[in-house]
Amino acid sequence: MYCSSMKLLDSKWFSTAASIWIQCTSGSLYTFSVYSQAIKTTQGYDQSTLDTVSVFKDFGANCGVLSGLLYSYSARWRKVWLVLLAGAGQCFLGYFLMWAAVAGIIPRPPVPVMCLFMFVAAHAVSFFNTSNVVTGVGNFPYYKGTIVGIMKGFLGLSGAILIQIYRTFLHKKPASFLLMLALLPTVNTLLLMWFVRIHSKCEGDEKKHLNSLSLIALVVAAYLMGFIILENILTLRFAIRFVAFVALLLLLASPLCIAIRAHKRESDRVAQTLLVEGGQLTDTEVNWRDSGKRNEQDRSGYRHLPSNTDQELDSNDEITLQLGETFNLLQAMCTMDFWILFIAMACGMGSGLATVNNLNQIGKSLGYSTFETGSLISLWSIWNFVGRFGAGYVSDYFLHEKGLARPLFMVITLAGMSVGHAVIASGMPSALYAGSLLVGVFYGSQWSLMPTIASEIFGVLHMGTIFNAITIAAPVGSYIFSVRVIGHIYDKEASGAWDTCAGIRCFRLSFLIMAGATLFGSLTALALFFRTRSFYSQDVDVSSSNT
Repeated sequence: MYCSSMKLLDSKWFSTAASIWIQCTSGSLYTFSVYSQAIKTTQGYDQSTLDTVSVFKDFGANCGVLSGLLYSYSARWRKVWLVLLAGAGQCFLGYFLMWAAVAGIIPRPPVPVMCLFMFVAAHAVSFFNTSNVVTGVGNFPYYKGTIVGIMKGFLGLSGAILIQIYRTFLHKKPASFLLMLALLPTVNTLLLMWFVRIHSKCEGDEKKHLNSLSLIALVVAAYLMGFIILENILTLRFAIRFVAFVALLLLLASPLCIAIRAHKRESDRVAQTLLVEGGQLTDTEVNWRDSGKRNEQDRSGYRHLPSNTDQELDSNDEITLQLGETFNLLQAMCTMDFWILFIAMACGMGSGLATVNNLNQIGKSLGYSTFETGSLISLWSIWNFVGRFGAGYVSDYFLHEKGLARPLFMVITLAGMSVGHAVIASGMPSALYAGSLLVGVFYGSQWSLMPTIASEIFGVLHMGTIFNAITIAAPVGSYIFSVRVIGHIYDKEASGAWDTCAGIRCFRLSFLIMAGATLFGSLTALALFFRTRSFYSQDVDVSSSNT
């Protein structure tokens, strides 16, 4: 029993479960609106200054080149925990100092120092995310889109999870929530980081078990959404909230059941293989079982991208696109495809971050209550999850089944974001709910599509460094849209001693500008689709040709 338990802890499935649990507490990036008002009032900031602080949050979370470089180094020595340890340290330091400033324990820091606190706290997210995503891709190289969608999806859900903890135990105590953000992700990561590692061995039922994890993610998302809606309809007592929180914990523990089941089936398969090699099974039985496995693989509908690095294709006579461990960061930055992805993400991720960072202020301007804006933020996490998970899973399906190049889904989702921004700008009743739904879903999609596309075009070896370099586009875009567009226009429209603004006029022009920007990003992604279309079609066996 002890031997079996140790083998389970040293399996790719327990590694995946540990990564999921770390992701579940890593989404502090999406809870800024919960404590932003506390920072604004205690530090005496106007909206532009608060937006500047939020931009440093975005820069910290998305400037992950250092985490990528550290991962590339530590993975060689099978010490991925070093990356997670670095993230845990930054998470505690940044949020603890912010809590101390808001609670008045330390003197009010200058704005640049508060920006530094925010940067350090948010920078931890890139270390958590890089470790879990790249390890997942290393463990499941044939299902990149699915595993990236699962990891990014749980990161998106973590915002709603953290807010549920806040509402259950710390309601109307945003300063205490900052202290919780310093402690909970740090302790959780320190406990689980030892189990996150790459296991290169491929197993027969990977797709089936990944689908089970996907189902768990969907159930958690549905549960959170249902509870958020219930909160808006009824006034819930603490006892009900506590029971609901315990039920949420049980749901989040269920990946362990998948890990146990997957490990047991793999152990049985290995034992059966040993019997075959020992001559205990007849040739007829062996052939029948092998045939059954091949048929099962055919029925799964998945066709795998080759992993060798010898296949290559000229793209517009400019660069050679190769699958596998090919490009380092500098080589990737010398290609047009890198900068196309960068521009598209600046438009998509940047405008999405600007939207979620200002949801609280938008809600107040439109007359929403504090509870309603809090619900909007929680629902954003759900929509964010749907996009992250759905884009990875759906693009995997259409890539392997229909041969559709993955960048096509980036084109579609960026166009959808443009529609969402336009809906918010319309100012119609419930437009903020409908618009944030569209923006949240399609914004989340970028976080699954971009890392997966980067790994397919530039290879897996330096994936962590390359996709984190492209991710820098998110805070660049967020700064432009949050400070230079939303903050500037809001302060221009604001009046009174408290510099407040009421009505859709505060944000209409800003969202029309972001609608145009994301439409431009969609057209940019369309160029990437045409550049890589033949690359994808030559490296994927369409299922129709095999039926």
